Order: sequence, then structure tokens, then C-alpha cells
Amino acid sequence: MIPLPLARIAEITSGALSGMADPRAVVRGPVVIDSREVRPGSLFVAFKGARVDGHDYAAQAVRAGAVAVLAGRPVEAPAVIVADPAAALADLATAQAAALPEATVIGVTGSAGKTTTKDLLARLTARMGPTIAPVGSYNNEIGHPLTVLKADVDTRFMVLELSARNIGHIKDLTRIAPPRIGVVLNVGTAHLGVFGGKEAIAKAKGELVEALPRTGVAVLNADDPLVREMASRTLARVTLFGRDPEAAIRAEGVTVDQRGRASFTLRTPSGAAPVNLKLYGEHAVENSLAAAAAAYELGLPVATIAEELSEATPRSRWRMEVTDRPDGVTVINDAYNANPDSMRAAFKALGVLGAGRRRFAVIAALRELGEDGAALNAELGRLAGGAGLAGLVVAGPDAAPVLEGAFGAARAAGQPGGGAVAEGGMPIAHVEDARAAAAELVGRLRPGDVVLIKGPRAMGLEVTAELLLGGATQ
Repeated sequence: MIPLPLARIAEITSGALSGMADPRAVVRGPVVIDSREVRPGSLFVAFKGARVDGHDYAAQAVRAGAVAVLAGRPVEAPAVIVADPAAALADLATAQAAALPEATVIGVTGSAGKTTTKDLLARLTARMGPTIAPVGSYNNEIGHPLTVLKADVDTRFMVLELSARNIGHIKDLTRIAPPRIGVVLNVGTAHLGVFGGKEAIAKAKGELVEALPRTGVAVLNADDPLVREMASRTLARVTLFGRDPEAAIRAEGVTVDQRGRASFTLRTPSGAAPVNLKLYGEHAVENSLAAAAAAYELGLPVATIAEELSEATPRSRWRMEVTDRPDGVTVINDAYNANPDSMRAAFKALGVLGAGRRRFAVIAALRELGEDGAALNAELGRLAGGAGLAGLVVAGPDAAPVLEGAFGAARAAGQPGGGAVAEGGMPIAHVEDARAAAAELVGRLRPGDVVLIKGPRAMGLEVTAELLLGGATQ
């Protein structure tokens, strides 16, 4: 971050110095919310959570090298006391972004693929100058300002992921670091229960393009009608990406190899170049095109864009990580999160990568789907039950609709199912948690088998993958 004395931090956040804090002491970063991540020169922001109160770790953070604590109440350490630490964190990030007028802010949003697209775009912008971007999904009211605060005077690009749990959330995030380029990937069914419908989701995602200046660029998916309609909601110039012939940045001649990796010709207004992705799943084409479109608008040559996309590997954990065990079993760890759209994409990738092999899947009931939850989870069950699997494990609570759909699809496909030890059909098992899912599969897997692991974040199914791969998981 840009170094700031405590007196300036107190001024920005409307806070008061406490605990013998030296107003001249300088915070050089990083700004952290986990006391274990404190480094000399840090600012530790204390949040009171459901299980842990960061204020209890204030003294520990200072002993580890933090200059002070940004806190909501007095603590036994030098501190800046504010009314609301989250609001103060946003104020601090807003001031830092305003102090970097030469840095280009790029926002990425969508119902699926935000993190992969953000990672690809950060790789591309790094070819043009110093870039900051979150690792993983730091995309909410806490993670977003924390990422912005990583920028310093040398930063040329900020590639930021923006998430919404309701109308107005993305608008609030764009006020912290006003974007000059806004990328909208898709409007799907993630958080459907919170928003109440895809039109409301589109309204929320479109807040990103509404925040763009007239001199900015809205990068929109030509293949998604709800995204394409967002062109009418911005004064910025619009560029389209996708497979639609009208897209300025498009993929032509898409093919997928036996490992589920796509190749295509990247077509742009100034030329074309071949792309051979190392990322798994055909849905990576959309993410790659979105990143390519934004980089193209920034002036990166097409050949360079294609080269970087072809070399990119997953940067954030638990997103289509494909690992071959020594015995030939392939584990697809896509466990970070799930929604109906990403589940369909994952099963499509499993069908390609597992062609001619025994295929298994570990899934869990999807959440935040509102009154459509039962129907959408039954649809997930039918998807899994009709996928020609050698075995299906459904983990966690609220699994009844998934199981019902899976049994129905299995029977319709001539695979009667009937529990973990079914005779003559696809075994379908319901287990309590991620560890039990791994235990259910251990004795079933044979060399050459493929396992897909995917579910909502709360289920933590990455533990299943790590156990199947022989990792030590606490």
C-alpha cells in the first residue's frame, strides 16, 4: 500500500487514536484481517465475527509487527478507533485508489467464472505493467478493499472481482475503486434465492457497467442475452466477446481434446491467433475470451494475448484442478463452489475427460436457490443420475431432492441404483460430510477411474479431493 502515518489513517476513517498510538508511526502494509498474516508495518483490522472476535487478537497482532489496529472499540494496543471497521476499511481503500489516478481499474463480475477470468486477465495485464489482483475470491465488502489496499505508486493495473449478494452491492464496490473497464461474463442462477429471479441478478451485475465513465469500456458477453442487453445501461463504449459472429473478440473453430482442454482461433478486429488452453473444461473458452477482450482494449497484441492464454494454468485453488494419482485415478477438484450452471459445465467436462473410463462424482445439494431450490436440486440429481456414472456420492444435509432426482434418472437409464451396495446398477450413496465421501470412494476406485468433486463452499468438498489424493487434511 501507499505508506500512511496513523494520523492520516485516523483522518480518512474519521477515527480516534487510542492506546498510546504514535500519530507519526507509518503503516506500510499489508492491511490484514487475520492476525496470523501480520508482517512488520501492517495494519490489523479487527472484526467481530460469529465465532471469533478480532479485537481479542489486537495485542498479538502488534507483537507480531503491526503498527496499529483499526478497531471498533478500545483494545490493549495502539489503535485507530472507528464506528464501523468495515466502513473504515472501505474509506481507507477509497482514499488509496483516489491517490493512484494513473492505475487502470478493471472490474469483473458474473454468476460463474469470475475468478478464472480475473486470474487470466491479471496474467495478461502483467505483461504491460505492475498488476494487483486477489488470489481466490476476495470479491465482497471486505476482500475488495483489502485487494485495493495492496496497490502502491508503481501499480498500473488493478484487476478486481466484484460479487453481489443483493442489489446495490456491486455499486458500493465500484465507489471504492471506480472501474474504467467492466467485464460481465454471464447471468446465471447463483444466489437465485436471494435475488428472486435472473432479471434481478442481471440488474445487480449491470451495476458494474453503469459505474463506467463515458471514456470507459464495457466488455459484454454476446452469447448471453441478459448481458448483451446491458449495453443500453452504460455511456461507455461497448465491446462484445463470445462465439456469436457479431462479437468483436470471438472464438472460431473450437475443439476439445481428450483431457477436456479447448483449442480455438482467437479472432479480433486486427488479426487472429491460435489458442491452446491448459485449463480444463470447454467453459474456459468464455473466460478466456472475456480476458482477451479486456486486454485487447488495453492495447495488448493479439499474438501476446494468445500466447499468455495458452500458457495459463489455474492460479486460484479448487477450480477444475485435474490431478492424476500414481495409480492412474484422475481427481477433478472443482470444489470451491457450485451453482446449477457451473454444475452442468463440470459434468460436461467430466464426460469429455472421462470418455471410455469409469466415472464417479461427489456432489452436494446446492444452496441459496430460494423457492426453486428443491426443483433445481432435483434437476442436479437427474443430471448426475443420467451421466453414466459408475458411482455417485451425495454429501451433506438437504440431499433428498438430489437423491430423488438421481434415483429417477438412474432407473430411466436402466441403472436402478438403490444405495451404496446396489446390485446391477449405479451405486448411489448419501454420506454426512466430505470425509465420509472420501471413505465411501476409497474402496471403489480402480486404476483409470475419474472422480469429479464439486459442491457449495459450505460443504468443503476440497477435503474429499485432498484425502483421495493422499494429502494430510486437518
